[in-house]
Amino acid sequence: VPLQASGGGLVQAGGSLRLSCAASGRSSFSTYAMGWFRQAPGKEREFVTAISRSGGITRYADSVKGRFTGSRDNAKNTLYLQMNSLKPEDTAVYYCAAQSGRGYYIPGTGKAFEYEYWGQGTQVTVSS
Repeated sequence: VPLQASGGGLVQAGGSLRLSCAASGRSSFSTYAMGWFRQAPGKEREFVTAISRSGGITRYADSVKGRFTGSRDNAKNTLYLQMNSLKPEDTAVYYCAAQSGRGYYIPGTGKAFEYEYWGQGTQVTVSS
Protein backbone atom coordinates (compact mmCIF):
# COMPACT_ATOMS: atom_id res chain seq x y z
CA VAL A 1 0.00 0.00 0.00
CA PRO A 2 1.54 3.37 -0.99
CA LEU A 3 2.10 5.63 2.02
CA GLN A 4 2.73 9.37 2.06
CA ALA A 5 3.95 11.00 5.29
CA SER A 6 3.64 14.71 5.94
CA GLY A 7 3.55 17.27 8.72
CA GLY A 8 7.18 17.48 9.74
CA GLY A 9 8.98 20.73 10.34
CA LEU A 10 11.06 22.85 12.69
CA VAL A 11 9.75 23.41 16.21
CA GLN A 12 11.18 24.67 19.48
CA ALA A 13 11.66 22.36 22.43
CA GLY A 14 8.41 21.95 24.31
CA GLY A 15 6.35 22.49 21.18
CA SER A 16 4.03 20.17 19.29
CA LEU A 17 3.67 18.72 15.82
CA ARG A 18 1.16 16.40 14.20
CA LEU A 19 2.33 14.02 11.52
CA SER A 20 0.01 12.41 9.02
CA CYS A 21 0.43 9.37 6.81
CA ALA A 22 -2.04 8.94 3.97
CA ALA A 23 -2.52 5.55 2.34
CA SER A 24 -3.55 5.28 -1.29
CA GLY A 25 -4.06 2.55 -3.82
CA ARG A 26 -6.53 -0.32 -3.96
CA SER A 27 -5.46 -2.11 -0.78
CA SER A 28 -7.69 -1.58 2.23
CA PHE A 29 -5.97 0.56 4.85
CA SER A 30 -7.87 -1.12 7.68
CA THR A 31 -6.31 -4.51 6.89
CA TYR A 32 -2.90 -3.26 8.04
CA ALA A 33 -1.52 -2.66 11.49
CA MET A 34 0.47 0.56 11.36
CA GLY A 35 3.59 1.90 12.96
CA TRP A 36 5.76 4.98 13.22
CA PHE A 37 9.53 4.74 13.30
CA ARG A 38 12.24 7.38 13.30
CA GLN A 39 15.86 7.62 12.29
CA ALA A 40 18.32 10.22 13.49
CA PRO A 41 21.58 10.91 11.63
CA GLY A 42 24.13 8.20 12.27
CA LYS A 43 21.65 6.05 14.17
CA GLU A 44 19.56 3.01 13.39
CA ARG A 45 15.86 3.28 12.68
CA GLU A 46 13.95 2.98 15.94
CA PHE A 47 10.41 2.15 16.91
CA VAL A 48 8.14 4.97 18.06
CA THR A 49 4.59 3.63 18.21
CA ALA A 50 2.36 0.92 16.75
CA ILE A 51 -1.40 0.99 16.25
CA SER A 52 -3.80 -1.91 15.78
CA ARG A 53 -6.04 -2.21 12.74
CA SER A 54 -8.94 -1.08 14.91
CA GLY A 55 -7.03 1.96 16.08
CA GLY A 56 -7.98 1.21 19.66
CA ILE A 57 -4.81 -0.54 20.77
CA THR A 58 -1.44 1.20 20.77
CA ARG A 59 2.04 0.60 22.11
CA TYR A 60 4.88 3.07 22.54
CA ALA A 61 8.61 3.26 22.95
CA ASP A 62 9.54 4.29 26.48
CA SER A 63 11.23 7.40 25.15
CA VAL A 64 7.96 8.85 23.82
CA LYS A 65 5.40 7.39 26.24
CA GLY A 66 3.17 10.10 27.68
CA ARG A 67 4.24 12.65 25.04
CA PHE A 68 3.29 11.06 21.71
CA THR A 69 -0.08 9.67 20.65
CA GLY A 70 -0.61 7.44 17.65
CA SER A 71 -4.05 7.19 16.05
CA ARG A 72 -5.73 6.35 12.78
CA ASP A 73 -8.89 7.14 10.86
CA ASN A 74 -9.76 4.14 8.70
CA ALA A 75 -12.52 6.07 6.93
CA LYS A 76 -9.90 8.57 5.73
CA ASN A 77 -7.13 5.99 5.19
CA THR A 78 -4.87 8.10 7.38
CA LEU A 79 -2.49 7.46 10.26
CA TYR A 80 -1.51 10.20 12.71
CA LEU A 81 1.21 10.91 15.23
CA GLN A 82 0.56 13.72 17.70
CA MET A 83 3.84 14.79 19.27
CA ASN A 84 3.78 17.01 22.35
CA SER A 85 6.51 18.26 24.68
CA LEU A 86 9.07 17.76 21.95
CA LYS A 87 12.74 17.48 22.87
CA PRO A 88 15.88 18.02 20.78
CA GLU A 89 16.51 14.28 20.95
CA ASP A 90 13.25 13.73 19.04
CA THR A 91 14.94 15.22 15.97
CA ALA A 92 14.83 12.59 13.21
CA VAL A 93 13.20 11.56 9.98
CA TYR A 94 9.88 9.98 10.86
CA TYR A 95 8.51 7.09 8.82
CA CYS A 96 5.12 5.46 8.75
CA ALA A 97 4.87 1.78 7.94
CA ALA A 98 2.23 -0.88 7.32
CA GLN A 99 2.25 -4.46 8.52
CA SER A 100 -0.08 -7.21 7.34
CA GLY A 101 -1.16 -10.39 9.10
CA ARG A 102 -2.05 -8.86 12.46
CA GLY A 103 -5.34 -9.42 14.26
CA TYR A 104 -7.85 -6.56 14.34
CA TYR A 105 -7.04 -5.64 17.92
CA ILE A 106 -3.33 -6.44 17.83
CA PRO A 107 -0.91 -3.54 17.31
CA GLY A 108 1.99 -3.78 14.96
CA THR A 109 5.31 -5.05 16.23
CA GLY A 110 8.27 -2.92 17.18
CA LYS A 111 10.56 -4.46 14.58
CA ALA A 112 11.08 -2.46 11.42
CA PHE A 113 11.93 -5.50 9.28
CA GLU A 114 8.45 -6.93 9.92
CA TYR A 115 6.73 -4.04 8.12
CA GLU A 116 6.12 -4.49 4.39
CA TYR A 117 5.34 -0.95 3.27
CA TRP A 118 6.99 2.34 4.13
CA GLY A 119 6.33 6.01 3.55
CA GLN A 120 9.07 8.29 2.31
CA GLY A 121 9.70 9.95 5.67
CA THR A 122 9.19 13.46 6.98
CA GLN A 123 11.83 15.49 8.81
CA VAL A 124 11.20 16.67 12.35
CA THR A 125 13.72 19.09 13.85
CA VAL A 126 13.46 20.25 17.45
CA SER A 127 15.61 23.20 18.44
CA SER A 128 16.77 23.81 21.99
